[in-house]
Amino acid sequence: MAITQLSAFLENVPGTLCKAVAAITDAGVNIRALSVADTKDFGILRVIVSDTEKTKEALNKATLVRETPVIAVKMNDQAGALNNILKILGAADINVEYVYAFTGAIQGNAYVVLRVDDVAHAEETLNSNNIQTLNDEDINEYLK
Repeated sequence: MAITQLSAFLENVPGTLCKAVAAITDAGVNIRALSVADTKDFGILRVIVSDTEKTKEALNKATLVRETPVIAVKMNDQAGALNNILKILGAADINVEYVYAFTGAIQGNAYVVLRVDDVAHAEETLNSNNIQTLNDEDINEYLK
């Protein structure tokens, strides 16, 4: 039930991020969540989008793009919700490599994207603790 995240490697110079986002926009794709990590020479654009294939095609023209399975979790938009998720994963000895969050159209809900070392085990652990994980279709439905 993992969702698909695309990662694009971008040169860390003015205008590069704009060009990547413009390529996604020109492909008619909606960006659902976005994160950028940078170093001196390059950045990594991570996106969850409404159409993975169109985005890969648009970005592959200019840069290297990689698909990564990540977990998206629906949680209450309140203090402590993320902490609870991280405690559950930690107790199950699941390593979280990185995380970013976003809110959706439904008031009171927030969503967190987690890159973990064992997607299947993490999803099973979260679901058994009554924490809802999402798939690509859920993301598009919840974030219309």
